[in-house]
Amino acid sequence: MKGGHKMVAELDLITLTDPRSAAAEAYRTLRTNLTFAALDKPLETLVVASAAPGDNHAEVLANLAVTMAQVGKRTVLVDADLRRPTLHETFNVSNDQGLTAMIVDQMLDEPPLVATGVEGLWLLPSGTLPPNPADLLGSQRMERAIEALVEQADIVLFNAPPVVAVTDAAILGAKVDGLLLVVQAGRSRWDHVEQAKTSLERINVRIVGAVLNDAPRGVRLGGY
Repeated sequence: MKGGHKMVAELDLITLTDPRSAAAEAYRTLRTNLTFAALDKPLETLVVASAAPGDNHAEVLANLAVTMAQVGKRTVLVDADLRRPTLHETFNVSNDQGLTAMIVDQMLDEPPLVATGVEGLWLLPSGTLPPNPADLLGSQRMERAIEALVEQADIVLFNAPPVVAVTDAAILGAKVDGLLLVVQAGRSRWDHVEQAKTSLERINVRIVGAVLNDAPRGVRLGGY
């Protein structure tokens, strides 16, 4: 896999800037839980999405991807939010080429992956935003793109738009091994979370679990 290089110190992710923090440890616990959630058939593809806009799921996804790479997994992070992509900003890379070019131009042998500066972690930005994101994600070409990415990685993680806002996350979730739902403490509305769960289950998307983000740490935990 090819790509340029970024200094890891430039990346503002808690798993890199403060790896001994409680938050970084929580991401490592999440990584372990996902591993044990699929012992019979290890997860190769996973969508991470929130129920509604503003729940900060992309940060959770990026930090999870870092922890996956840190244990030696060849990890590809794909920005499949073809409406409001953000991962190219998180990793300070260009968004000129990415997933849309891979799908439309059938760049299956050499996907336009970008090195992130984290060993073992590559990013596939969204690329040019299409007029019909849901149609593109639901196409057979998208299925071939997923297959091509799986051949190059141990785990492929997808960023997707909020579940209740548009159909993209559900469409993509039906094509991969599972979906992880991010819920933000003090912000997410439970009716949105229930609506997201119902809409995903209706089309048999496998919800592997949920992440409660920004939860206050209990004082009883002390230094743990």
